[in-house]
Amino acid sequence: MAVRAKSAAARLAECSQAQIDAIVGAVAAAAQARVESFAQLAVEETGFGVVADKIQKNRFAAERVYEFIKPMRTVGVIRRDDERKVVEIAEPFGVVAAIVPSTNPTSTAIYKILISLKARCPIVISPHPSAARCITQVAETLAEAAYAAGAPDGSVNWLTQASLEGTQELMRHRDVAVILATGGMGLVRAAYSAGKPAYGVGPGNAPCFIERSADLAKAASDILTGKSFDNGVLCSSPNSVVVESAVAGETRRQFQAQGGYFLSPAEVDIVSKALVTPQRLPNPKFVGKSATYLAKAMGITVPDGTRALIAELGGVGREFPLSIEKLCPVLSYYVVADWQEGCERCKQILRYGGMGHTMSIHSKNEPVILEFGLKKPAFRIVVNTPTTHGSIGLTTGLDPAMTLGCGGYGGNITSDNITPMHLLNIKRLAYEIRPASTGRSTPPVAPRASLAPAPLPRVVSAPTEQGLSAASVTSHVEAFLGGRAGAGSVAEFVCESDVQEALEKGKTILIGERTIITPLARDLGEAHKVLVSSAWPAPSHR
Repeated sequence: MAVRAKSAAARLAECSQAQIDAIVGAVAAAAQARVESFAQLAVEETGFGVVADKIQKNRFAAERVYEFIKPMRTVGVIRRDDERKVVEIAEPFGVVAAIVPSTNPTSTAIYKILISLKARCPIVISPHPSAARCITQVAETLAEAAYAAGAPDGSVNWLTQASLEGTQELMRHRDVAVILATGGMGLVRAAYSAGKPAYGVGPGNAPCFIERSADLAKAASDILTGKSFDNGVLCSSPNSVVVESAVAGETRRQFQAQGGYFLSPAEVDIVSKALVTPQRLPNPKFVGKSATYLAKAMGITVPDGTRALIAELGGVGREFPLSIEKLCPVLSYYVVADWQEGCERCKQILRYGGMGHTMSIHSKNEPVILEFGLKKPAFRIVVNTPTTHGSIGLTTGLDPAMTLGCGGYGGNITSDNITPMHLLNIKRLAYEIRPASTGRSTPPVAPRASLAPAPLPRVVSAPTEQGLSAASVTSHVEAFLGGRAGAGSVAEFVCESDVQEALEKGKTILIGERTIITPLARDLGEAHKVLVSSAWPAPSHR
């Protein structure tokens, strides 16, 4: 599939903006026509979530994401800065390896195909084994629409044998240029270790802080809406409520009135043991199940219409199993003295599995809202809206996306919501706007009386107190390196073809600290001992 996609890359890259827009428009229309059937198939196959909510997610990907990317320029000159005299030109990244999870299978597949084709990148989808059938149906439907609209053969591809081994081989394949990884932390780490540029995401575990000035009824509604949406399988789903003690009583009443069930201490223990595995992960048996399903399975009686189970906890960490990301309608619940203590509690929750992802604050106090924005280790801090909907750009002005970067906090390369622009490299034409300085001034003309022969330079036969000059050291180093058998000069850049050529000719390649080596070249070169370091041997300490 990667080879097939690579064969389409050059032809797709030559498409005009009008051709790309026609292809993407046809793909979006095909997805829009199937949002209901895709959702039904996803729930039937995986057992996760709610059909109505998956329809909304599919529609979000097929309509909202499409409307956002539709006007983007992704071909040729995309920007001109006349003042700085810089022209920016879009260049597609290349073949995209797209890993699609079981929790949001059809909506993620729609989204990744759309943004890849908009960036003129062919895509290879690796479906999660437990959602392979619904993901494959999305890929087949959208590929057919793309080809009918003029996309080159091989633009949309998918693995027909879904497996972890297949996913790992795909990510490492030489024809893959960039990885879009959505899944668990193990998968994301594998993506980052594949030797390719990768956009991965981290776990969510989003805390929701309710400050005393908040509209308490709306805050409770937002959190329950976000938590029960698709039974909590989105990584940005609310996982904890942190509320100021001054409004804790009324907040509790609002949650109870709107479908929140507060567990007793004994019930908290039952849910903790059933829901959280010894590895501190959500039990797959309960992922994406409704609150009433969970309660019945665990022997807990709850009112009809219960939307979430709420567990009051005294802390965060291993001693409090329900403080992790839960991927089902269970909320941990904390009461704090004031917003400063709430700020610290939210930090603790994020550090225990949600660094860099998402949180919400419910407040009318703008200085406090800004403090949360300044101090929280999350890159999406949504205000007075559900984290689930706000983080992906459904209820906020954030870029609409189904892949949310967690930045350096979460071990990701970006903190952005991923769009077609992340699948483009940008060339820049830069015109001179100021003359280059030569670094030399014109020497003054000497008077005639001084036109005598200049004295010969003094020969230095031994190092001075200041040591050897830089020029002397450089000449010695160059002479040393030049004398190494078959070494030649230090290479500035080494790619796989350079190593293959050296192997054929029986030569080595001299590399230095500043030599840029592609991952494939390093693997091949080190395996055959073709790469020779120019570094001097480390001094022995005797």
